[in-house]
Amino acid sequence: MILETIDYKAPDSAAKFVQSLKDTGFGVLANHPIDKALVEKIYTEWQAFFNSEDKHDFLFKPETQDGFFPAEVSETAKGHTVKDIKEYYHVYPWGRIPESLKENILAYYQAANELAEELLQWIEAHSPEDVAVNYSIALPKMIEGSHKTLLRILHYPGMTGDEEVGAIRAAAHEDINLITLLPAANEPGLQVKGQDGEWIDVPCDFGNLIINIGDMLQEASGGYFPSTTHRVINPVGTDMSKPRVSLPLFLHPNPEVVLSSRYTADSYLMERLRELGVI
Repeated sequence: MILETIDYKAPDSAAKFVQSLKDTGFGVLANHPIDKALVEKIYTEWQAFFNSEDKHDFLFKPETQDGFFPAEVSETAKGHTVKDIKEYYHVYPWGRIPESLKENILAYYQAANELAEELLQWIEAHSPEDVAVNYSIALPKMIEGSHKTLLRILHYPGMTGDEEVGAIRAAAHEDINLITLLPAANEPGLQVKGQDGEWIDVPCDFGNLIINIGDMLQEASGGYFPSTTHRVINPVGTDMSKPRVSLPLFLHPNPEVVLSSRYTADSYLMERLRELGVI
């Protein structure tokens, strides 16, 4: 199976996008309003930041989870025992951000949040009636003004061949949040697991925007929209030494939002973070 790239400006884009989410858990948009030049600048700026020693001045705070997370404290995906080969920086508008990097990254954060609200409107509008009735409030309202929405700047360093056996850049996992927005990274590697169990390469043409469903939307939709397993595989051959920068925006509802009869957004998030050993 191949993931279709959908033209954001096409008259049937909303219906096609939501159908792709339903079928695969992913949607890939071209001709969307996120500024490609801005994304390119951010990739360049943050690659330089990760190459510098300045990153250690912004070491993450356990109580707020903002700042720089070095490779040695990187995540171990649920069900795995080996850490991912990555380091990353957590950006929240209220958190610590290097002054020279603040303007572009916050402009991107705002633009991506605005587009996410529109995409959640699409999802709600094209949800079957018996699914939409379960949404406690309108999907875009769930994220309105949320302080929990996280922009993670991921840096996958170039590989040396000395990596731990079994380690890959990001082991197979699902996202916790409602939806995730991701500009195509500056190198390939993202794959999604199809319903047949086969791994599918996600189109990585620069300028594409990749959206996937997280566990919270799966919960809120009663399982109608699947939270899809995905991973980032290691490069091979001449690409091994190339670093990779990625900009996933994880859209989180406000903590009090009711997802289902079992969970609020806060209780769901806390349960998952405990499972992951983050708290």
